Amino acid sequence: MAIKVGDKIPSATFTTWGESGPGPITTEQLCAGKTVALFAVPGAFTPTCSAKHVPGFKAHAAEFKAKGVDTIACVSVNDVFVMKAWGADQGVGDDIVMLADGNGDFTKAVGLEMDGSKFGMGQRSQRYSMVIKDGVVTELNVEQGGEFKVSAAEYMLAQL
Repeated sequence: MAIKVGDKIPSATFTTWGESGPGPITTEQLCAGKTVALFAVPGAFTPTCSAKHVPGFKAHAAEFKAKGVDTIACVSVNDVFVMKAWGADQGVGDDIVMLADGNGDFTKAVGLEMDGSKFGMGQRSQRYSMVIKDGVVTELNVEQGGEFKVSAAEYMLAQL
């Protein structure tokens, strides 16, 4: 069953790239006492994700901060090396935390996985965005298959 507004974010561990290389970050570390604008994509370097999703959040990073968002985070069922390379390619800098959900543990825990096998991608994440305040989901925007509307940065900004 998929997560919904009012639910607590499940406990999970991502991998992210830091100054000393790859390392873990838990949902508790990411969310405790913070407002997080989290968005998830089916895959790094894929067309919509690279041309629209990440660039939208990057372009509006200052507006998110001005509306009280502490962290903008991008989740994908990819390994940390791919997420590091994609973040560098997209020029996210410190504006977006790139979270590798390599085994899809977080994606499964929130019930938003999808089968991308027909595209040679295996199990991946659906495209969605959520606002998390102190570990609780306050907004959840899940796209219908193949769409890019409600998970966009502009849509989320209007919710804040």
